[in-house]
Amino acid sequence: MPDTALRCSFCGKDKSEVERLIAGPAVFICNECVGLCEQVLSDQPTPSFPPLDGKSDEELLADVARLHLSRGQLETAVQQRVQHLRSRSVTWARIGEALGMSRQSAWERFSGEE
Repeated sequence: MPDTALRCSFCGKDKSEVERLIAGPAVFICNECVGLCEQVLSDQPTPSFPPLDGKSDEELLADVARLHLSRGQLETAVQQRVQHLRSRSVTWARIGEALGMSRQSAWERFSGEE
């Protein structure tokens, strides 16, 4: 069964791992990432991200899992928008072009119940 928990689109943390999760159009951002953005915008020093070589296997595995799970939210948002475009009679060719794929590839990936 796929994970349906809401996650920050930036750091991948589950909503239960953060204080707040703010919804945007097809994305979510947690209070921790907002705080980091505030630091960047106010020209305050920001913590650097550790290089991948500096992370343990466990940390990298946790990163991969979080990133993989947050991908589902984005896929759902793209699917909804493609369905909405199709309901407006936008062609598969135009949808494919917007997604950088052929008309056939777009149809195969997103047609579902058409």
